[in-house]
This record gives sequence, C-alpha cells and structure tokens, in this order.
Amino acid sequence: MPKLGHLIAKMTQYYRGDPHQIEHFLKVYGYAVAIADGEQLPPPTCEVLYAAAVLHDVGCKVSVQKYGSSAGPHQEKEGPPIARSMLQELGYKEPLIQRVCYLIGHHHTYRDIDGDDYQVLVEADFLTNIGESEQYYRSRYTALENIFRTPTGIHLFGQLYT
Repeated sequence: MPKLGHLIAKMTQYYRGDPHQIEHFLKVYGYAVAIADGEQLPPPTCEVLYAAAVLHDVGCKVSVQKYGSSAGPHQEKEGPPIARSMLQELGYKEPLIQRVCYLIGHHHTYRDIDGDDYQVLVEADFLTNIGESEQYYRSRYTALENIFRTPTGIHLFGQLYT
C-alpha cells in the first residue's frame, strides 16, 4: 500500500517555492484527519479522504497558467488528470484513484455531496479557506448553515470562528 507521506512529498515538490499552496493543502489535510477521527470514519474512507485532501487543489497551478485564474471550475477540470498521474506513479489502486479524482473534480461543488469523504473534504477546505480569505470569512455563517453537516466539523467551526 502506498504511503501518504510519499504523496505529501510529491505535492510539496509540485508546489515547491509556493508556501501558501503547501500550507493550504497541509491545513486541509489536518482538518480532514481531525474530522474523520471525530466522526469515526472507517479506514477505507479515510484513505480516500486523506489523499483527496492532499491533492484537492493540484489543479490550481495549471488553471492559473491556462486561464489566468484558479477559480473552482478550472481547478475541478484541471486537477483530476494531474492527481491521477501522481497516484498511479505512487502505486495507488484504480478504485481509490477514481474516487479521489471525482472528489477533486467536485470539491467546489456543494450540491449532491454523495459520501462522508466528500462531506469532510468540503468542510476541511472551508475551515481552511475561512481562515485564509476575507471573502470566505465574511460568508462563514452562510457556509455553516448550508455546508457543514458533521458534528466534528461544526464543533471546529465554532472553536475557530464564533
């Protein structure tokens, strides 16, 4: 089984010289671990979630190069092929790769959330974005009402932002 540390190393290499991107994915990963643990998610769900948390914004660099923007729809389009390549290089199995790519391709789409891995990824990304972005911070209570569903994510939100 591939080691998550190798995936983290690959992402830090990919975003070498961009501490904001590296710190962002590490924070999202940290929140994902905390929420998954609090919700007692099973190991197979956690394996997918943790890989998706590390890779969720892998499309940002290409999006900025291609479109001059890292807007959510661009990331969702450009991220999965890059993630697939990284995961295959590290020996991850195809079912996990498919789900991780799906999550990356939808992590800025907040309707039809279809699993605990997806829910926790979105909550972890929101917790991080609220702390990093004035726009997200201003709309944090809307996010709390419309996005957050897990008791652990709601608790973390309350500890951080109320």
